[in-house]
Amino acid sequence: MQDINLGLYFLSELVGTAMLVLLGCGVVANVILGKTKGFGGGTLMINWGWGLAVFAGVLVSAYSGAQLNPAVSLGLLIAGKITGAQFLVAVAGQMVGAFIGAVVCWVAYKQHFDDEPDPGNKLGVFSTGPAIRSYGWNLVTEIIATFVLVFVIFAFADYGDVQVGVPGGLGPLTALPVALLVVGIGASLGGPTGYAINPARDLGPRIAHAVLPIKGKGSSDWSYSWVPVVGPLIGGALAALAAPVLLHLVQTVS
Repeated sequence: MQDINLGLYFLSELVGTAMLVLLGCGVVANVILGKTKGFGGGTLMINWGWGLAVFAGVLVSAYSGAQLNPAVSLGLLIAGKITGAQFLVAVAGQMVGAFIGAVVCWVAYKQHFDDEPDPGNKLGVFSTGPAIRSYGWNLVTEIIATFVLVFVIFAFADYGDVQVGVPGGLGPLTALPVALLVVGIGASLGGPTGYAINPARDLGPRIAHAVLPIKGKGSSDWSYSWVPVVGPLIGGALAALAAPVLLHLVQTVS
Protein backbone atom coordinates (compact mmCIF):
# COMPACT_ATOMS: atom_id res chain seq x y z
CA MET A 1 0.00 0.00 0.00
CA GLN A 2 1.25 3.45 -0.89
CA ASP A 3 2.52 5.48 2.07
CA ILE A 4 0.24 8.34 3.08
CA ASN A 5 1.77 11.80 3.25
CA LEU A 6 -0.08 13.21 6.26
CA GLY A 7 0.90 16.76 5.35
CA LEU A 8 -0.79 16.45 1.96
CA TYR A 9 -3.66 14.60 3.64
CA PHE A 10 -4.18 17.56 5.97
CA LEU A 11 -3.90 20.07 3.11
CA SER A 12 -6.35 18.12 0.97
CA GLU A 13 -9.01 18.18 3.68
CA LEU A 14 -8.28 21.82 4.47
CA VAL A 15 -8.65 22.98 0.86
CA GLY A 16 -11.72 20.86 0.20
CA THR A 17 -13.53 21.92 3.37
CA ALA A 18 -12.61 25.57 2.84
CA MET A 19 -14.12 25.42 -0.66
CA LEU A 20 -17.21 23.66 0.69
CA VAL A 21 -17.79 26.24 3.42
CA LEU A 22 -16.94 29.27 1.28
CA LEU A 23 -19.53 28.32 -1.35
CA GLY A 24 -22.04 26.92 1.15
CA CYS A 25 -22.00 29.88 3.51
CA GLY A 26 -21.80 32.09 0.44
CA VAL A 27 -25.15 30.91 -0.92
CA VAL A 28 -26.75 31.47 2.50
CA ALA A 29 -25.31 35.01 2.57
CA ASN A 30 -26.60 35.64 -0.94
CA VAL A 31 -30.13 34.58 0.03
CA ILE A 32 -30.59 36.11 3.49
CA LEU A 33 -28.44 39.25 3.64
CA GLY A 34 -30.12 42.41 2.37
CA LYS A 35 -29.23 44.10 -0.94
CA THR A 36 -27.54 41.04 -2.46
CA LYS A 37 -28.33 39.93 -6.01
CA GLY A 38 -29.78 36.67 -4.68
CA PHE A 39 -31.77 38.12 -1.78
CA GLY A 40 -34.93 36.13 -1.08
CA GLY A 41 -33.87 33.24 -3.30
CA GLY A 42 -35.45 30.74 -0.94
CA THR A 43 -34.65 27.43 0.69
CA LEU A 44 -34.18 25.46 -2.52
CA MET A 45 -31.55 27.92 -3.73
CA ILE A 46 -29.68 27.27 -0.48
CA ASN A 47 -30.11 23.49 -0.87
CA TRP A 48 -28.71 23.53 -4.40
CA GLY A 49 -25.96 25.93 -3.43
CA TRP A 50 -24.79 23.61 -0.66
CA GLY A 51 -24.98 20.62 -2.99
CA LEU A 52 -22.77 22.36 -5.55
CA ALA A 53 -20.47 23.45 -2.74
CA VAL A 54 -20.01 19.77 -1.85
CA PHE A 55 -19.36 18.98 -5.52
CA ALA A 56 -16.59 21.59 -5.69
CA GLY A 57 -15.11 20.57 -2.34
CA VAL A 58 -14.94 16.91 -3.30
CA LEU A 59 -13.25 17.65 -6.62
CA VAL A 60 -10.41 19.63 -5.04
CA SER A 61 -9.64 17.17 -2.23
CA ALA A 62 -9.00 13.89 -4.00
CA TYR A 63 -5.77 13.03 -2.16
CA SER A 64 -7.52 12.39 1.15
CA GLY A 65 -10.65 10.89 -0.39
CA ALA A 66 -12.64 14.12 0.09
CA GLN A 67 -14.08 13.33 3.50
CA LEU A 68 -14.76 17.02 4.36
CA ASN A 69 -16.79 16.04 7.41
CA PRO A 70 -15.77 14.61 10.81
CA ALA A 71 -18.90 12.45 10.79
CA VAL A 72 -17.81 10.85 7.51
CA SER A 73 -14.25 10.49 8.83
CA LEU A 74 -15.55 8.82 11.99
CA GLY A 75 -17.60 6.42 9.89
CA LEU A 76 -14.53 5.54 7.82
CA LEU A 77 -12.51 5.03 11.01
CA ILE A 78 -15.13 2.69 12.48
CA ALA A 79 -15.29 0.78 9.19
CA GLY A 80 -11.51 0.37 9.18
CA LYS A 81 -11.09 2.40 5.98
CA ILE A 82 -8.69 4.91 7.58
CA THR A 83 -6.28 4.83 10.52
CA GLY A 84 -6.51 6.79 13.75
CA ALA A 85 -3.74 9.12 12.54
CA GLN A 86 -5.56 9.77 9.28
CA PHE A 87 -8.76 10.48 11.22
CA LEU A 88 -7.11 13.05 13.48
CA VAL A 89 -5.28 14.75 10.62
CA ALA A 90 -8.43 14.84 8.49
CA VAL A 91 -10.55 16.38 11.25
CA ALA A 92 -7.86 18.98 11.98
CA GLY A 93 -7.76 19.91 8.29
CA GLN A 94 -11.54 20.09 8.15
CA MET A 95 -11.79 22.41 11.14
CA VAL A 96 -9.09 24.77 9.89
CA GLY A 97 -10.54 24.71 6.38
CA ALA A 98 -14.05 25.44 7.61
CA PHE A 99 -12.78 28.42 9.60
CA ILE A 100 -10.86 29.79 6.60
CA GLY A 101 -13.81 29.29 4.25
CA ALA A 102 -16.10 31.20 6.61
CA VAL A 103 -13.63 34.08 6.94
CA VAL A 104 -13.30 34.39 3.15
CA CYS A 105 -17.10 34.35 2.82
CA TRP A 106 -17.32 37.22 5.30
CA VAL A 107 -14.73 39.18 3.30
CA ALA A 108 -16.73 38.65 0.09
CA TYR A 109 -19.94 39.91 1.72
CA LYS A 110 -18.38 42.46 4.09
CA GLN A 111 -20.54 45.42 3.02
CA HIS A 112 -23.72 43.36 3.24
CA PHE A 113 -22.84 42.15 6.72
CA ASP A 114 -22.26 45.78 7.74
CA ASP A 115 -25.62 46.81 6.28
CA GLU A 116 -27.64 43.88 7.68
CA PRO A 117 -29.66 44.95 10.77
CA ASP A 118 -30.60 41.47 12.01
CA PRO A 119 -27.90 39.70 14.09
CA GLY A 120 -29.73 36.40 13.56
CA ASN A 121 -29.29 36.63 9.80
CA LYS A 122 -25.58 37.32 10.26
CA LEU A 123 -25.16 34.23 12.44
CA GLY A 124 -27.31 32.22 10.03
CA VAL A 125 -24.72 32.69 7.32
CA PHE A 126 -22.10 31.00 9.49
CA SER A 127 -23.91 28.29 11.39
CA THR A 128 -27.18 26.43 11.73
CA GLY A 129 -30.00 27.01 14.16
CA PRO A 130 -33.30 25.26 14.91
CA ALA A 131 -36.66 26.41 13.59
CA ILE A 132 -38.17 25.21 16.90
CA ARG A 133 -35.62 25.04 19.71
CA SER A 134 -35.86 21.67 21.44
CA TYR A 135 -32.40 20.28 22.00
CA GLY A 136 -33.48 16.65 22.22
CA TRP A 137 -35.55 16.69 19.03
CA ASN A 138 -33.00 18.87 17.24
CA LEU A 139 -30.38 16.26 18.12
CA VAL A 140 -32.59 13.48 16.74
CA THR A 141 -33.03 15.36 13.46
CA GLU A 142 -29.28 15.80 13.05
CA ILE A 143 -28.67 12.12 13.85
CA ILE A 144 -31.23 10.99 11.25
CA ALA A 145 -30.00 13.36 8.52
CA THR A 146 -26.35 12.44 9.05
CA PHE A 147 -27.17 8.74 9.18
CA VAL A 148 -28.70 9.13 5.71
CA LEU A 149 -25.64 11.00 4.47
CA VAL A 150 -23.03 8.51 5.70
CA PHE A 151 -25.10 5.38 4.99
CA VAL A 152 -25.70 6.39 1.37
CA ILE A 153 -22.03 7.34 0.95
CA PHE A 154 -21.15 3.81 2.06
CA ALA A 155 -23.68 2.51 -0.47
CA PHE A 156 -21.98 4.53 -3.22
CA ALA A 157 -18.73 2.76 -2.42
CA ASP A 158 -20.39 -0.63 -2.91
CA TYR A 159 -22.50 0.30 -5.92
CA GLY A 160 -22.10 -1.76 -9.07
CA ASP A 161 -22.71 -5.24 -10.41
CA VAL A 162 -23.05 -7.19 -7.18
CA GLN A 163 -22.93 -10.54 -8.96
CA VAL A 164 -19.38 -10.01 -10.23
CA GLY A 165 -18.23 -7.58 -7.58
CA VAL A 166 -17.49 -4.70 -9.92
CA PRO A 167 -17.85 -1.30 -8.25
CA GLY A 168 -19.64 1.52 -9.99
CA GLY A 169 -16.63 3.40 -11.35
CA LEU A 170 -17.68 7.01 -11.74
CA GLY A 171 -14.18 8.44 -11.35
CA PRO A 172 -14.28 12.20 -10.65
CA LEU A 173 -18.07 12.16 -11.10
CA THR A 174 -18.33 10.40 -7.72
CA ALA A 175 -18.72 13.99 -6.49
CA LEU A 176 -22.01 14.31 -8.35
CA PRO A 177 -24.12 11.74 -6.46
CA VAL A 178 -22.77 13.03 -3.14
CA ALA A 179 -23.76 16.57 -4.15
CA LEU A 180 -27.25 15.44 -5.15
CA LEU A 181 -27.55 13.53 -1.89
CA VAL A 182 -26.83 16.73 0.07
CA VAL A 183 -29.46 18.59 -1.97
CA GLY A 184 -31.96 15.84 -1.19
CA ILE A 185 -31.19 15.83 2.53
CA GLY A 186 -31.54 19.59 2.68
CA ALA A 187 -34.85 19.58 0.82
CA SER A 188 -36.35 16.74 2.86
CA LEU A 189 -34.75 16.81 6.32
CA GLY A 190 -33.35 20.33 6.51
CA GLY A 191 -36.45 22.07 7.83
CA PRO A 192 -36.13 21.52 11.60
CA THR A 193 -32.43 22.39 12.11
CA GLY A 194 -30.95 23.65 8.85
CA TYR A 195 -29.16 20.27 8.39
CA ALA A 196 -25.64 20.86 9.66
CA ILE A 197 -24.83 17.12 9.11
CA ASN A 198 -21.18 18.12 9.52
CA PRO A 199 -19.53 19.21 12.79
CA ALA A 200 -16.73 21.11 11.01
CA ARG A 201 -19.16 22.94 8.74
CA ASP A 202 -21.00 24.30 11.79
CA LEU A 203 -18.33 24.67 14.46
CA GLY A 204 -15.55 26.17 12.30
CA PRO A 205 -17.74 29.00 10.97
CA ARG A 206 -19.31 29.55 14.39
CA ILE A 207 -15.83 30.14 15.80
CA ALA A 208 -15.17 32.53 12.89
CA HIS A 209 -18.39 34.39 13.73
CA ALA A 210 -17.25 34.68 17.34
CA VAL A 211 -13.81 36.13 16.55
CA LEU A 212 -14.41 38.23 13.43
CA PRO A 213 -15.10 41.97 13.85
CA ILE A 214 -18.61 41.71 12.39
CA LYS A 215 -20.62 44.86 12.94
CA GLY A 216 -23.62 44.25 15.25
CA LYS A 217 -23.19 40.49 15.11
CA GLY A 218 -24.78 39.54 18.43
CA SER A 219 -24.44 36.12 20.07
CA SER A 220 -22.80 33.09 18.45
CA ASP A 221 -25.44 30.89 20.18
CA TRP A 222 -22.99 28.59 21.95
CA SER A 223 -25.84 27.02 23.93
CA TYR A 224 -26.97 25.27 20.72
CA SER A 225 -23.52 24.66 19.24
CA TRP A 226 -23.15 21.14 20.67
CA VAL A 227 -26.18 19.80 18.77
CA PRO A 228 -24.70 20.11 15.24
CA VAL A 229 -21.49 18.51 16.54
CA VAL A 230 -22.79 15.61 18.64
CA GLY A 231 -25.75 14.74 16.41
CA PRO A 232 -23.74 14.24 13.20
CA LEU A 233 -21.05 12.24 15.02
CA ILE A 234 -23.68 9.87 16.43
CA GLY A 235 -25.41 9.61 13.06
CA GLY A 236 -22.14 8.92 11.26
CA ALA A 237 -21.12 6.25 13.76
CA LEU A 238 -24.51 4.50 13.57
CA ALA A 239 -24.40 4.52 9.77
CA ALA A 240 -20.91 3.00 9.75
CA LEU A 241 -22.09 0.21 12.06
CA ALA A 242 -25.31 -0.43 10.14
CA ALA A 243 -24.02 -0.20 6.59
CA PRO A 244 -22.00 -3.46 6.45
CA VAL A 245 -24.95 -5.46 7.76
CA LEU A 246 -27.81 -3.83 5.85
CA LEU A 247 -25.98 -3.39 2.57
CA HIS A 248 -24.75 -6.99 2.70
CA LEU A 249 -28.31 -8.21 3.23
CA VAL A 250 -29.77 -6.29 0.29
CA GLN A 251 -26.90 -7.35 -1.94
CA THR A 252 -27.09 -11.05 -1.12
CA VAL A 253 -30.84 -11.62 -0.84
CA SER A 254 -32.34 -12.23 -4.28
